[in-house]
Amino acid sequence: MGSKVRLGVIGLGAQGGAYADYLAEGKVTNMVLGAICDIDSVKKSVASEKFPSIPFYDNYIEMLESGAVDAIVTCVPHYLHPEMAIEAMKREIHALVEKPAGVYTKQVKEMNDFAATKPELTFGIMFNQRTNPLYQKLKSLIDSGEIGSIRRTNWMITTWWRPQGYYDQGAWRATWEGEGGGVLVNQAPHQIDLLQWICGMPKKVYSNVKYGFQRNIAVEDEVTALLDYGNGATGVFITCTHDLIGTDRFEILGDNGKIVVDDSKKITIKRLAKPESEMSATMSMQDVAKIFMGGNTEELFTEEVLEFESVWGEQHIAVLENFAANIIDGTPLIANGADGINGVALANAIHLSSWLDKEVELPIDEEVYLAELNKKIEAEKRNPIKS
Repeated sequence: MGSKVRLGVIGLGAQGGAYADYLAEGKVTNMVLGAICDIDSVKKSVASEKFPSIPFYDNYIEMLESGAVDAIVTCVPHYLHPEMAIEAMKREIHALVEKPAGVYTKQVKEMNDFAATKPELTFGIMFNQRTNPLYQKLKSLIDSGEIGSIRRTNWMITTWWRPQGYYDQGAWRATWEGEGGGVLVNQAPHQIDLLQWICGMPKKVYSNVKYGFQRNIAVEDEVTALLDYGNGATGVFITCTHDLIGTDRFEILGDNGKIVVDDSKKITIKRLAKPESEMSATMSMQDVAKIFMGGNTEELFTEEVLEFESVWGEQHIAVLENFAANIIDGTPLIANGADGINGVALANAIHLSSWLDKEVELPIDEEVYLAELNKKIEAEKRNPIKS
């Protein structure tokens, strides 16, 4: 292979188009645009105008076998990510999958198992938020035990407002057959990944999910999930696509303090002077009364605020560069492709709990999930919401 990785972009939609632009403009170190693939003939004319020297394919297998690419990125409907990654790796081509890794854990597991047989190949996932300095800092704060053991996590992420027109753009959008879900598989996978990356996977999930609550769609647009981490710690994850004003607030409460992230831009760290259990055991009722009456809290906890710049766009480039670096010199991956299964497992558990109307344990029974998903697809075929 030459000194630069030749990337094949499969799917020239919004995301694939952005990657093709970054590469064509030379924004990604050690990576160039090798080829473009799309089944839509309109995209062929777009590509020939914008990227005249780049080969275009309407069949991704042909592209994989053309010798024009060293690696691919899958910017296609979610169901296709595992299949395309496997076909690429079969042909000794590196694979970078878009989020989510797939729709259900069974297909993601097949991809991960196959990737494990090809250790010489690079297998990554586009978890660009993991390159966000704010979330990297948050992870290091939690990992270092800065606020002690976690007692509770709360993330309300409702900044995903989407109008009906967004859903009406394509027949496959917001359908069980086309996307395999709504906000959990389309907008919120980054937060679902970050939640488990930073705080660990819950052991049980109980959810209240609304399907087509405020939009004329078959899939979920409103989610409240209760998480049980199995050690006494609990969590709540809330997301939706109908809150025009939107809230992004992530709180992590620990034995020794609390961390609050606002709008993915600001981290507030409140460190207790002593562990909370110690304060509870030793504080006199006079001291307690002072606190309740609006007394000075400085003796109880300190507060530190960290501000971060928004880094949209740069994050995707950072993942592409890291992927190329792993191929060229073995630089460790920010987001290993195998990690993608965790977020899919959590989203599947949230869906399954609502479908069965009961708490579910992780790992969920993937055969039960698939059977329930197929029921949704069949019902949708008989009675399509979007004509």
